[in-house]
Amino acid sequence: MRLKRPPTRKKSSKEVGLIHGFRSGLEDKVAQELLEAGVDFEYEKHTIKYTKPEKLAKYTPDFVLPNGIIVETKGRFLTDDRQKMIQIKLQHPDLDIRFVFSRSKQTIGKKSKTTYAMWCDKHGFPYADVSIPRSWLTEPKRPNKLIDG
Repeated sequence: MRLKRPPTRKKSSKEVGLIHGFRSGLEDKVAQELLEAGVDFEYEKHTIKYTKPEKLAKYTPDFVLPNGIIVETKGRFLTDDRQKMIQIKLQHPDLDIRFVFSRSKQTIGKKSKTTYAMWCDKHGFPYADVSIPRSWLTEPKRPNKLIDG
């Protein structure tokens, strides 16, 4: 009795490209064409710096307490969120923005040792886990353009 091998599925162009170190199957295909044509080339060897054009954006706080404290709640704290909060803090240093995380000991990425809490400490944002601390609720009101106009 002969055993049949299960049919092997053809690899996608993306899978083939990744095997050879390219980001996409198309890059792999173009590299093959260049090699076959005898063209010497460099692949992703150089970086070109550029400035992204400034664009006006809006931030809507999750909660604003009567004393002016802004509370932002986060389960996941993605790179875009972190970059946005740094920009807001730089452009509006008068705002008292604080975070409530579902888990502040969560790392900001799979390969990072930095936790949400460490990021907040580094950038000067107070934070808490799961609930707003009662002390935040009883702090005296501070002048705040958001509330005071």
